[in-house]
Amino acid sequence: MRTVKARLTVTVEPNLVRAGHEAVAAGDAESLSAWVNLALADRAARDRRLRALGEAISAYEAEFGVITTKELADQERSDRLVARVVRGTSPRPPKPRRRRGAAA
Repeated sequence: MRTVKARLTVTVEPNLVRAGHEAVAAGDAESLSAWVNLALADRAARDRRLRALGEAISAYEAEFGVITTKELADQERSDRLVARVVRGTSPRPPKPRRRRGAAA
């Protein structure tokens, strides 16, 4: 089943057009139109998530009161304490330096 698409004329910054052509050349997109379509779909999904988050915060605050700056700071502190590194590596502590001639 083929989706019917609408033709659109827009003005785009040259660096974005270059980025789209580079994505096509790299095989990351079928065409410049497909790349732009994906970018618009990503933006629409992001906007929907932000609206849903705003609605969830409003509902929470309507029931429990406004979230304070202190509550946000406390939660951030708590989140940092339980956070885990999921990619990359965490720095290793430096090895103690041994003095020359010291017994092993």
